[in-house]
Amino acid sequence: MIKYREILRLHAQGVSQRGIASSCSSSRNTISDVLSRARTQGITWPFEKDMSDAELQELLYPEKDASSGFRRKPDCEHIHKELAKSGVTLSLLWEEYCLSCRANKEIPYSYRQFCRFYHAYASKTKATMRIRRKPGELLEVDWAGQTMQIKDNITGEDIPAYVFVSALPCSQYAYVEAFLSMDTESWITAHIHAFQFYGGVTRIIVPDNLKTGVVKASRNEPTINRIYQEMAEHYNTTIIPARVRHPKDKASAEGTVGNISTWIIASLRNQQFFSITELNLAIKEKLTEFNTKPFQKKKGNRLTAFTEEEKFALFPLPVSPYEIAAWKKATVQYDYHIHLDKMYYSVPYDYIKHRVDVRLTKDIVEIFYNHFRVASHKRLYGEAGQASTNPDHMPDKHKQFINFNREYVLDWADSAGMHILTTVRSILSSYKTEKQGLKSCIGLMKLADKHSMERLENACERALTYTPRPTLKSIQTILKTGQDKLPTNDSSDTVEKTGGSFGFTRGAAYYGGERK
Repeated sequence: MIKYREILRLHAQGVSQRGIASSCSSSRNTISDVLSRARTQGITWPFEKDMSDAELQELLYPEKDASSGFRRKPDCEHIHKELAKSGVTLSLLWEEYCLSCRANKEIPYSYRQFCRFYHAYASKTKATMRIRRKPGELLEVDWAGQTMQIKDNITGEDIPAYVFVSALPCSQYAYVEAFLSMDTESWITAHIHAFQFYGGVTRIIVPDNLKTGVVKASRNEPTINRIYQEMAEHYNTTIIPARVRHPKDKASAEGTVGNISTWIIASLRNQQFFSITELNLAIKEKLTEFNTKPFQKKKGNRLTAFTEEEKFALFPLPVSPYEIAAWKKATVQYDYHIHLDKMYYSVPYDYIKHRVDVRLTKDIVEIFYNHFRVASHKRLYGEAGQASTNPDHMPDKHKQFINFNREYVLDWADSAGMHILTTVRSILSSYKTEKQGLKSCIGLMKLADKHSMERLENACERALTYTPRPTLKSIQTILKTGQDKLPTNDSSDTVEKTGGSFGFTRGAAYYGGERK
């Protein structure tokens, strides 16, 4: 029996709890609990009347004198289900169990006995122990140290195949796949296939500190590979790398790697494979055998443990799988385009000469500046030099030439003036191809910007007095010499219309003669 009298006496003399525990051969938790209960009951040394240790125990721990038949046994099935929920622990469930017992005037078991009941129940009737790992919490991933071989069917050369392994610590359910490389694309693809295999996503992924997953290892703030982090965000999960040289941080993956080396890699050592697809088909068959192999010390297997006790806790998969992307950097040129894989993609002209990040997928090109997306295009393939230009990315002066055609020019001329409209129609009809005429009309517009619309109207009016087919050059000359500012004479004094096929000819007044 605990020495209650001695504990209270030593405490009254100012001895520390550590000293009392050493003197009375009890734990410090027991000493602390006895003193707390004595303080609550108002029991202090010296006693008003002498009491024995048995009497003190009856006052401090009345439940210890009650028959064990009055104690309520915990509901282990309820405990097992509740432990699957996030944040729920055995200590929390024991507190709730105690409150429920006291509310029903029942005596609860101690925390240690409570845990023993659950441990015995889970060991006999369940495939997983929720004390160690919560279902759906972790996915541990790694590359197996041992490689497999593929035979080149032409040269007969052995090509190494690298084996990806993932495991769920709660159920030990594993996924295995072989790849020809350990690059970032293979690493991300392996995760996507693993999520599809499990039919859901865990809350946390625990990888090793390999370069395809972790750019810079750190105990507190590791730098995750950008594509790897993007994939985690797509699947609404978190990446927490294992500490450097701490393999126990992902003990399930390490243990599974050892088992895979025996039951899959070693068991296929005498077979020859001529493609990665053929190898993965053989791995899939062996993996099914591995996951359905019965446990040695408990009932069930990895598959039943997963389907019955862990699958429900996984996050659902997103509507579409993650699409692998590559990141590159580019500089926006003066023509507000970036050059990427021999193709050109437009960016808002405000970012000219700025350095931008480019995300490339199979079908889409996205352009980011300071983590904000500023442009996106459909990815171009085929002949080099193609350009994808968004009109909204162009300056205002450039936009007017996007749909520059005959109708645009005529609308502008109609709003500019009657003589300008006549001149534009004449210019358009004087060329064999419309493109040549439009080029001259652009020059006419620039003259309006340079000299003013009023002067251009006067210049076109004077040009039409000389000829019904004025040219851009003649109008430029009129504006340059200032003839548009001179008063316009009557056309009958300078131009004489004749019949025949010669159109307009100069009159006699032009040659110094008199009109008759």
